[in-house]
Amino acid sequence: MTRRRYLALALLWAALIFLASSLPGSAVGLPSPWDKLAHGLTYAVLAWLLRRGGLPAAAALGLTVLYGLSDEWHQGFVAGRSKDAADLLADAIGGLFGSLIGKSN
Repeated sequence: MTRRRYLALALLWAALIFLASSLPGSAVGLPSPWDKLAHGLTYAVLAWLLRRGGLPAAAALGLTVLYGLSDEWHQGFVAGRSKDAADLLADAIGGLFGSLIGKSN
């Protein structure tokens, strides 16, 4: 697959994250620690796609963490959702993992 396609998939994945974050809290509800695992895996995929798209590991991680930060901020405006530093930490850990295993071609 070409780098452009991986970057397109990363954009699509980011849009899916945004849509999921837009759901009211009553529609979403994984118990802890499963919610942290879901955050980590979700952001690992994003970082992996960015790496496969040709970004250096540091850039993929940085963009992933910034997107996680914007996602947490966004959730502060969604009914039944809130900003959570632990979720951002899980996003960052997942992003680190994804950026390390997603070595570009």
